[in-house]
Amino acid sequence: MRIDPVPVTTADDPRVDAYLRLTDMDLRQASEPARGLFIAEGHLVIERCAAQGLGVLSVLTARRWLARLEGALAGIDVDVLVADEDVMQSITGFRVHRGALAAVARPTTLTVDDVLADSGDVLLLEHLVDPTNVGLAIRSAVVQGIDRVIVSPECADPLYRRAVKSSMGAVLRCHWSRSEDWPRTLADVGHRRRLIALTPDGQDDLDTALLQAGATEVALMVGAEGPGLSAAAAAAAWHRCAIPMAAPGDSLNVAAATAIACYARRRHRVAPLEP
Repeated sequence: MRIDPVPVTTADDPRVDAYLRLTDMDLRQASEPARGLFIAEGHLVIERCAAQGLGVLSVLTARRWLARLEGALAGIDVDVLVADEDVMQSITGFRVHRGALAAVARPTTLTVDDVLADSGDVLLLEHLVDPTNVGLAIRSAVVQGIDRVIVSPECADPLYRRAVKSSMGAVLRCHWSRSEDWPRTLADVGHRRRLIALTPDGQDDLDTALLQAGATEVALMVGAEGPGLSAAAAAAAWHRCAIPMAAPGDSLNVAAATAIACYARRRHRVAPLEP
């Protein structure tokens, strides 16, 4: 495909409206769902969006990156907006190191019942306000075979630019939903799955809990760094597990803890291990 670039010389150009003020997280997390789009950052993520058949609405890039985009956008009728890098920075609010951005149509929104209806393990994220952690947690789950995710009402948007980027597009390969009634969601999940919560003050052994689960579907739940799980979440859990630390008082980033738990779940599911 030969790209016919559309030159952009100013942030006032209405064609770049989707890319304005990308660093204003509160604004973007409110406006993007309402507009039915999200922003993909970097060639790899854009390529994965196109490969999965998501609707790429437009692309904003610098001229030197056009050749790489040709393969990813083959067969797609889309405006490719080209600007100098200083103009791109004035539009987005940051220097675009990864070469390209794309405005992409949001996939169909799922309900919690949609996520829980089919078989499979689930990841629950409670009040993770850092989108990078949301993306990393989902990436860890997806690569270990957990492709169903439920986020609490306060969680960062899994399709916010930084979440999509840190997940390397894994959020596009999972089935996720945002709960509108967290206590009800906790009750529903606990009824349908063995709910295992990760918390530094947990008294249960993670390997033992996973061994007891066996082939039974589980839901792994993590909470925000600092405050941790809410009292309601802790009370709903079948098991409250801590990951042992070599040095007392140390703890793991929530994304790292999620990665360990998802890996442990896969090991027990594939070849059950004695604790």
